[in-house]
Amino acid sequence: MMDYKKAGVDIEAGYKSVELMKEYVKGTMRPEVLGGIGGFSGAFSMAAFKGMEEPTLLSGTDGVGTKLKLAFLMDKHDTVGIDCVAMCVNDVACAGGEPLFFLDYIACGKNVPERIATIVKGVAEGCSQSGAALIGGETAEMPGFYLEDEYDLAGFAVGIVDKKDLITGEDLSAGNVLIGMASSGVHSNGFSLVRKVFEKELTKEGLNTHMDALGTTLGEALIAPTKIYVKALRAVKEAGVAIKACSHITGGGFYENVPRMLKDGVRAVIKKDSYPIPPIFQLLAEKGQIEEKMMYNTYNMGLGMILAVDAADADRTMEAIKAVGEAPYVVGTIESGEKGVDLC
Repeated sequence: MMDYKKAGVDIEAGYKSVELMKEYVKGTMRPEVLGGIGGFSGAFSMAAFKGMEEPTLLSGTDGVGTKLKLAFLMDKHDTVGIDCVAMCVNDVACAGGEPLFFLDYIACGKNVPERIATIVKGVAEGCSQSGAALIGGETAEMPGFYLEDEYDLAGFAVGIVDKKDLITGEDLSAGNVLIGMASSGVHSNGFSLVRKVFEKELTKEGLNTHMDALGTTLGEALIAPTKIYVKALRAVKEAGVAIKACSHITGGGFYENVPRMLKDGVRAVIKKDSYPIPPIFQLLAEKGQIEEKMMYNTYNMGLGMILAVDAADADRTMEAIKAVGEAPYVVGTIESGEKGVDLC
């Protein structure tokens, strides 16, 4: 007699993982969430946004990428969910939006309920950090497609902004100041190159080895979760500062992401020595013999978010960011010229 379990899919394990994750999901609820956990779709009331002139939805979707390989090697699954949320909500926030809710998708070779619940615990932590409700998700057990102890994790966020508050870059002008917010390290981009460079160290023992240059183990430095900048950007807005433009520094580093926040006729000029570069990047560049331009074209190099404000608002912006526990630096200026970025 054949059944689904013999084909490799354990329905009972699916029920158990849902039960185990419920306590984490509950902690992310917002008053707009309607109904409980376990329906076919997540319901979210828009009543609270009736006061906006032109309520505008924003969305972002992303995954964790090959950083997950580190989680498998370290058998550490409680932070990759933060990465997944961060990649999505930071995109929503850098357009001026407030993240409302998040949905996750986990595909695995074998559903180990405790592991799935640990992953979702991280997703819930990311949602709590950004004020988003975790209103749904999917766990797909796919034997023969994924290895038994491997999984993929992706998700998407929906946020809202009044159209007049959208950050578009249209008001940028020469003399505006660029403020960068410190990253926690590599975040969630460029891990295929990271894994190539540290090929020999990618063992449980290698990742658990303390490295003086880093002040931590290699594994801890690499798996540090992506910073979530939602509260910092909200604090700047609440301080009465109009953010002119904003860029989330993800895959493609400075050269791809900074120009995305610029309008035609202006350039971003960033001073490389204006902030501290985390030691993980120096180690990566030296060990991999990666030229400097490639580093800035692949990684955040210590700045996860860069925003442009009026020079008169720079001090207020710095204070607002510091007040919520993030580290800001004045990293450059906007100048007239061909759209692009100069690193000097």
